[in-house]
Amino acid sequence: MTGPAAPRPVRILVCDDHVVVRAGLLALLDSAPDIEVVGEAGTGEEALALASKLAPDVVLMDLQLGEGIDGVETTRRLTAGPGDAPHVLVLTTYDTDADITRAIEAGATGYLLKAERPEELFAAIQAAAQGRTTLSPPVASRVMARMRSPRPSLTDRERDILAQLAQGLGNRDIARALFISEATVKTHLGRIYDKLGVDTRAGAVAVAKEQRLLG
Repeated sequence: MTGPAAPRPVRILVCDDHVVVRAGLLALLDSAPDIEVVGEAGTGEEALALASKLAPDVVLMDLQLGEGIDGVETTRRLTAGPGDAPHVLVLTTYDTDADITRAIEAGATGYLLKAERPEELFAAIQAAAQGRTTLSPPVASRVMARMRSPRPSLTDRERDILAQLAQGLGNRDIARALFISEATVKTHLGRIYDKLGVDTRAGAVAVAKEQRLLG
């Protein structure tokens, strides 16, 4: 009389633009009996193509991928697929509010830092395969702090500039649209970054959308 069949291993696609990092991850994941690596990708475009072909359960996704689309956009396209689209578990060194917000809004199931222990990574992969969210403790702390903190107070001019920023306009075009100097735009952008806790234009727009500051 035979016992119950062993559960099927979680099928993983690894996406990271650093060859050495990918090699280390593959060696690590191969040591887990309940995880099967079905492919590896060095770019977002390659990850999309392989995911369509290999149908992994989980895509292990870095955020910064060098040339081409980044990990956030790749995540957005992967999770926008049909009902059997893979879950995306972000594995990165970046833990800024903007990075976390963008990844979660794009549809990432979990967000793990590369400093985590192997057993934490294995557990997060299993959770992601079941659609359950796993966040590294520092990431969870940032998310909770953001939820507890009041919305930043922006001036009317700062909101105007943020709205222009969300449309993809550069400093010169914003200055022309609002009839102010480029120097004034830069000054306001610095204040906006400080209030939102970001250091990039994309980060400011992501946080503004998350906290519904654009309208």
